[in-house]
Amino acid sequence: MRSAAHRGWASLTATLTIVAVLAGCAASKPKPQPLEPLTPKIGGAPAWNQRIESVKFPLAVAVTKGQFTVAGDDGTVLALDAESGREIWRGSAGAKLSAGVGSDGRFAAVVTREGELVVLDNGVVKWRKSLGARVTTAPLVAGERVFVVGVDRAVQAFDAIDGRKLWVLQRPGDPLTLAQSGVLSAFKDTLIVGQGPRMAGIDPTRGEIRWDVAVGSPRGANEIERLADLVGPAARVGDMICARSFQAAVGCVDAQKGTIVWSKNVGGTDAVAADPEYVFAGDATDRITAWKANGDVVWTSDKLLYRALSAPLSVGKTVVFGDGDGMLHLMARETGEALLRLTTDGSAIVAQPVVSGTVMLVVTRNGGLFAFRPQ
Repeated sequence: MRSAAHRGWASLTATLTIVAVLAGCAASKPKPQPLEPLTPKIGGAPAWNQRIESVKFPLAVAVTKGQFTVAGDDGTVLALDAESGREIWRGSAGAKLSAGVGSDGRFAAVVTREGELVVLDNGVVKWRKSLGARVTTAPLVAGERVFVVGVDRAVQAFDAIDGRKLWVLQRPGDPLTLAQSGVLSAFKDTLIVGQGPRMAGIDPTRGEIRWDVAVGSPRGANEIERLADLVGPAARVGDMICARSFQAAVGCVDAQKGTIVWSKNVGGTDAVAADPEYVFAGDATDRITAWKANGDVVWTSDKLLYRALSAPLSVGKTVVFGDGDGMLHLMARETGEALLRLTTDGSAIVAQPVVSGTVMLVVTRNGGLFAFRPQ
């Protein structure tokens, strides 16, 4: 399946959460597009590699203060120096994970499959709290607070020091919600949260909604087809925050004004990438599109169809996608031209590539941590 750790939906009732797999498994999909021969047009050297337990949950890699913080399926949480790969600290949540990692460089937060929020202080468990809900979105750690959003769309805020619950925001949900990484990020003094197909700006001190805007419009003949929750992580460029509405749209919001900038009806299930000039995303067939900052299409590419692409990263003059075979595809951000391919361990790249300084990190399903320096 496409990024198996990311492809699920949860049917919620008052007492029961049912997780199932969306239709469209690999057995029923067309074969991946054969890769065309490529003469590298740029360089890319391995920087270092490490390994953690396999990753079978929606991992988000935290990038803070020159370090990467990652986690494995078994609950191991690991902070690494971005430039050298040196281990800074290692800790454990003590249970298998359903979401992580959020970090501010000191505190790191993950959520276990039993719905327990675990916060570590430089690798040592500081506190843990039962959330009473399933969580698949990495917590956000900011301003000495830890924020969590569950698949039931409830947002909870905790004091990072002692775990004291500060507030809860519960909004009406739909019969189905997406059990995949959602939108949870910070914009200046506003907490940004995906609430179904809508993006909300929330006061992080009181849990009150400041603004609310639709990115996508649910459409379809049944509840599964109308599932349109926002998929994270969101991409921020200045005052603009861009995200995908699951199988419905890609759009950008002015987070300062709380207004939609543009939204385009386009299928797809993974997060987007953005920079000051372009927004990038693959659709359900892995057709890649680049839009201008105003929503106009710049280019499209069919060269990587059905290759189970990861969410992209825009870095320098390139846009980078991982695939289901553990390969990285570096493309010219202005034209979509293939520039370079890099290999990992042959297992799917399961987290959006991230960058710190001159180092780009990717994580594979088998737990491989591969750092590269694109040149």
